[in-house]
Amino acid sequence: MPRPKTRSDESVLDAALAFMHERGIEQLSFAAVAERCGLSPATLVQRFGTKQQLRLRVLLRAWDHLDTQTAALAASAPKTPDGAIGLLIGLSGGFGSIDNYADSLLLLREDLRDPVLRRRGAHWEGELVAALAACFGKDAPPQLGHALASHWQGAMTWWAFRPDRPIEDYLRESLTGFLAMLGIPAPPTMRR
Repeated sequence: MPRPKTRSDESVLDAALAFMHERGIEQLSFAAVAERCGLSPATLVQRFGTKQQLRLRVLLRAWDHLDTQTAALAASAPKTPDGAIGLLIGLSGGFGSIDNYADSLLLLREDLRDPVLRRRGAHWEGELVAALAACFGKDAPPQLGHALASHWQGAMTWWAFRPDRPIEDYLRESLTGFLAMLGIPAPPTMRR
């Protein structure tokens, strides 16, 4: 009879994900995760197989977290243009410093290299675009959610070159300006 697990796979993967955010994906090893979660490297090998399989499971866990965060923000966002902006700003928080943001791009690189992770990214895109579109009502053009999400991704990159003010402020101004260019008035909180 197998021994009961003292730590769930999810808690081990969360510990590994925290390690990856702190030390980088290249430093991830069974020994490093074992030190973090209190299980032996041999136990981790039994659970996750190879180092590559562990990496994949950790990155899939990161997608799980992003899916959960996106769904929660979408459910709580007002169905208004300002709600769409708030949803995107909510997804942008938590990076902290510019160095943390840059390090997160290394995880994105891994997502782009693996077909399973690329499918998760494509699925998330669909969910995010639909949530954004819902903020503009049923008469909004179907491409509006995608256009806003695309602008958001670009704005985050441009902010990274000049991180001299909080990302939230930069994004609110950039996203509001983008919507104004499309003829969607600025929310009352942004009017001067």
